[in-house]
Amino acid sequence: MTQRVELAAVIDRLAVDALITEYAVAVDDGDWTAYRQLFAPDGRADYRSAGGIEGGADAITAWLSETMRMFPMRQHLITNRRLEFGTLDQDIDDVARVQADYVNPMRFAQPADAAPGSAPAAEPAPATAPDFICGGRYAFTLVRTPSGWRLRQVVVTEKWRQTAARRREATSEA
Repeated sequence: MTQRVELAAVIDRLAVDALITEYAVAVDDGDWTAYRQLFAPDGRADYRSAGGIEGGADAITAWLSETMRMFPMRQHLITNRRLEFGTLDQDIDDVARVQADYVNPMRFAQPADAAPGSAPAAEPAPATAPDFICGGRYAFTLVRTPSGWRLRQVVVTEKWRQTAARRREATSEA
């Protein structure tokens, strides 16, 4: 392998990694314009294993922007990224596949957050403490476009979830 080819591979790896990071940041920040721009024109996502929907990038963006209102605090941690480059069947474009694990602590909107002037929860938790945590695996397929790497497909496989109430039950049983 020549140094030029090796440098191109490093640049592609960094660009793909940056796109995956931008995905997490866009969702966590609720930047739905930035989220939509991460997808190729034919991009799709499948959130069904986490109780969501499957569809094109526009439908997914609309669904997420509505659904994530329930969670004013969220933080995706995407780790253990495994990346491979290649081509898809019947596809001449450059393609990358990323398998990555995630942990996603979130906080449900409190009644006081949702409706100003409403009564606070019986046991208010600190505003920064997560009360819903889930984890699983992403399968990202990316394609090189004239605008750079973009998401062609995102498949979420949720493996577990836990709520604060469930954690309290487990602690009191111990």
